[in-house]
Amino acid sequence: MEGATVEDVNLNLGDSSQSSKPPPDYGWKVRMDHKFVERWTQNVKPRLRQIPDLLPLFIRYFFWWIKTYIMKGIKPFIDMITLDGKQIYGVPLGGIGSGSIGRGFKGEFCRYQMTPGRYKYNIVHANQFILTVMDEKGARLYQKVLSGTGTPGKGKLSSWDWSYNPADATYQGLYPRAWYTFQVPELDLKLVCKQISPVIPHNYEDTSLPTAVFEWEIKNNSNKNLNVSLTFTFKNGDGSDADRKMKCSSQTFSSTVNKLQIKGVALDHQINGNNTTYGVGCLEKPNQRVTCVNQFNLKTGADIWTKLAGTGHLDKECCTFDIKRGEMAVAVCCQSTLQSNQNSSMVFCLTWDQPEITFPNKSVIFKRRYTNFIDRTSNSPDENKYTAPIRNLITHSISKYRMWDEAIEAWQSSVIADDKLPDWFKSAIFNELYFVSDGGTLWLDYDTSTLPKTVTQKDDIRKEVGRFAYLEAHEYRMYNTYDVHYYASVALAMLWPKLQLSLQYDLADAVNFEDTSRRTCLFDGVKCNRKVKDCVPHDVGDPCEEPYKKINSYLIHDISDWKDLNLKFVLQVFRDYKVTGDTVYLNDMLPVCNKLMKKSLLWDVDDDGMIENSGTADQTYDTWIMKGTSAYCGSLWLASLVSMIEMLKTSKEYEGKDDDLTLYQTTLTKGTVSFHDKLWTGEYYKFDCSGTRKGNSIMSDQLSGHWWLGMCGIDDTEVFPKANVQKALKTIFDKNVSCVMNGTMGAINGMNPDGTVDTYTIQSEETWTGVAYAVASTLIREGMIEEGFKTAEGIYRTVYEKIGMGFETPEALHHSKSYRAIGYMRPLAIWSILHAWESKKKLK
Repeated sequence: MEGATVEDVNLNLGDSSQSSKPPPDYGWKVRMDHKFVERWTQNVKPRLRQIPDLLPLFIRYFFWWIKTYIMKGIKPFIDMITLDGKQIYGVPLGGIGSGSIGRGFKGEFCRYQMTPGRYKYNIVHANQFILTVMDEKGARLYQKVLSGTGTPGKGKLSSWDWSYNPADATYQGLYPRAWYTFQVPELDLKLVCKQISPVIPHNYEDTSLPTAVFEWEIKNNSNKNLNVSLTFTFKNGDGSDADRKMKCSSQTFSSTVNKLQIKGVALDHQINGNNTTYGVGCLEKPNQRVTCVNQFNLKTGADIWTKLAGTGHLDKECCTFDIKRGEMAVAVCCQSTLQSNQNSSMVFCLTWDQPEITFPNKSVIFKRRYTNFIDRTSNSPDENKYTAPIRNLITHSISKYRMWDEAIEAWQSSVIADDKLPDWFKSAIFNELYFVSDGGTLWLDYDTSTLPKTVTQKDDIRKEVGRFAYLEAHEYRMYNTYDVHYYASVALAMLWPKLQLSLQYDLADAVNFEDTSRRTCLFDGVKCNRKVKDCVPHDVGDPCEEPYKKINSYLIHDISDWKDLNLKFVLQVFRDYKVTGDTVYLNDMLPVCNKLMKKSLLWDVDDDGMIENSGTADQTYDTWIMKGTSAYCGSLWLASLVSMIEMLKTSKEYEGKDDDLTLYQTTLTKGTVSFHDKLWTGEYYKFDCSGTRKGNSIMSDQLSGHWWLGMCGIDDTEVFPKANVQKALKTIFDKNVSCVMNGTMGAINGMNPDGTVDTYTIQSEETWTGVAYAVASTLIREGMIEEGFKTAEGIYRTVYEKIGMGFETPEALHHSKSYRAIGYMRPLAIWSILHAWESKKKLK
């Protein structure tokens, strides 16, 4: 990165600098002393009659867990020894794919995902902002930690004052920004911290950066002149016991941005074997003084606390400090004098640099994507090699954060300004996006050695933007879980379509990949190959193994014959083409799609044009088994046929086009008739045609294929008649939404026609948050706008306001006041609601 100019920085440098905008009237807003209405727990309690089916899974899982976790020290790919939500989280820090640090609504730095795909749920009490206020004569008037958490406990920074009253502070989160407002009534002082991470749609450089900027606005409303200091402290590691065993080194630095000065400290260490450097820095404006310290006492904190109390600043020498083993903390302080009724601003930055990562078997060294945009060259022989990238990253961040802020404002403004959208939705649509950075996300340079390149022999988009992966959930540790990504991909396609294309190329390569190593499925004990050729994988790997090389970490069932994976690939290719118009991508993917469709045709066992489910776990509802023709997989199949026909008509390069067009058109005609004849009841499409009571269940996701074609702008009335769709949606709203908790918890997965919950399996009586969002968008697209927003509102109100699970939205909610799978991918489907809403507006 080149040095920034004054114009780039675009900051007001006077003592009475123009205040930043006040916190907005939208977003998720709470006081720091807020307590949530209810606390739900994460526990899976099957009903007695469900136990015979689930018992084999639990028994095999238990012994497998003992063997892998206890004996080998390897965490299970699905952690069924679960943890509960902490009801503390707010907007996380950092761009996409370079690690993430959570931040709580009380000011905590928490939930560290610095080891790829693995989390440490620790509040690190040494990571804080400290406020010191003195009068004109240098007498201390006030000094406290700006935190609503209270005293951290015995022996932890005991010299610090943790008595700030959380009732005097508020929090507002609207990802990727947040606002912390602190009132100091005794001094008539107000401080607002705007937190900004560079997550910007269609931006493929700055969005990858591991950085966050904190712009503090300080307003002196008193009739006295005050000397105000803010100090930002940060320690090594992620709050785990391993922090005390690290070798650490720190170095202060100074960087000139034209005539502006930026000072800070780089703190080098390792996290789980990956070299990591934290950096804290601050912009020094005229009439402000920035000072640093590169080590302080972490047990009492007395040295730094006393120094600030006596002078309002820290040391000013630039130096390096090393320790062989142990914890180390650093700090940066900004000091400024505010006249009576004057306001000023201070700008701090937190960055981290983890340029290369490895996974446990260390067979491949992966390079993070952001490293292409950071100069790693030292500008002084005295500067350590780890300091240079931190210095450059902090300089770049402080230089550009106003532009990031303006870009985010412009992106979000069209939604915020729409007075016909409910306020809760304006919070939900952006805050659910937290998962793109905090979902264990990887954004890596493309290296063909990690997965054979078979789709195309020429360069594809991965060379331009790298490769992208994210977890199914914090506890479901599998990258790019494809049956779930189908729902979540809506957000990527709308905001970062090139990352969606990149992910698709990886999946297309994986279709041809084969792994004949044998393993035993945990549920039924069946032995199978890890990856069968010519089928879409379930996932591209576990961060505790080797993603991209060890494909398919999911081993509960054999996924080689899952009915939805191939179809979801075809549907995503079609949607991606409709979004991007990329004909190269279309022509690369069509042969893969055709291969997958031909294989899927083999599942039509009675030649009626409709595929049949096997009566075993063979799709995303992996405990809610389907037999014969099913509404879910059947609708996906019909939508895939429509998609293939449309793509073949578009392509000018596809060989054998006419024959395949005829095949798919003939199959679609037969399949449409069969689907309706077998499943349509006059009010809804049955769950399946198994002939059992379960087969008559009203599934909230029964129109999934129609949902998808609607987002692609396809008129599918000949496949899904509008009258049928309208009746089915009314049934879903009346039964699956309105009959459960008075319609305040979204759409439950399964309901019996008599209005009772389908208790066939755990999953049938759950509400899946992402599926409820998808159902809501379908309702809105079909003109049932009030019903659609009520369905989605139930999810938001429950998750964010009632149970305090915001920024860790679970996969499933249960009306027994429990949930499952913290921090899940599927809720990103909420972006389909905005897509439906905007589509409706265009038609008016």
